[in-house]
Amino acid sequence: MRVQALIFDVFGTCVDWRSSVAREVAAALPQVDATAFATAWRAEYDPAMARIREGGRGYVALDDLHRENLHRVAADFGVTAPDDLSRAWERLDPWPDVVAGLTRLKTAHVIAPCSNGSIALMTRLAKYARLPWDCILGADLARDYKPKPAVYLASCAALRLRPDEVMMVAAHNDDLFAARAAGLATGFVVRPGEHGPGQATDLEAAADWDVIARDFTDLAQRIAP
Repeated sequence: MRVQALIFDVFGTCVDWRSSVAREVAAALPQVDATAFATAWRAEYDPAMARIREGGRGYVALDDLHRENLHRVAADFGVTAPDDLSRAWERLDPWPDVVAGLTRLKTAHVIAPCSNGSIALMTRLAKYARLPWDCILGADLARDYKPKPAVYLASCAALRLRPDEVMMVAAHNDDLFAARAAGLATGFVVRPGEHGPGQATDLEAAADWDVIARDFTDLAQRIAP
């Protein structure tokens, strides 16, 4: 493989959004079921981006979509949420294998997020979670959202690398199908706890991805020995 850089999905792949957001919700809105609220808030994520991907709305950074979605969900739960709660997405805990795995991968490759999160959000999350990125890539560069090919290709272009020199790493098969269609190499890492004990999706690789790993430690052993 000619891979020189690894770019990563972040929410779910690198960090545990469900437990972390629920913790922040519990502190700010103790009267609600924090896990149910976090799950409902996350469920607004893709529909909000879809309106932008489909051309019904100009590009809006995910920080602002999170804030809009927060207030929509809070109304559904019959509460008023403070604006600052939208920054819960900057305070997400990494999965236990992530920081050490990224640190090892960084010795042989450029590593960066390719997230739908903004540069500001990803930078603050990296400081909180100690994610050792070389740079921040993703949606803000393309002013669009995954799985649009422009997001993957803008990240490759920013690194001055061909798509086949870049591997997209994700715990979500749909992300990898889109990355492969754009010409990138692909790495799948399973995260069976992303959606809690009832998770029914992405429990195994749905295709012959270039690398299929148990976690970031396994990924690093396979491509950065």
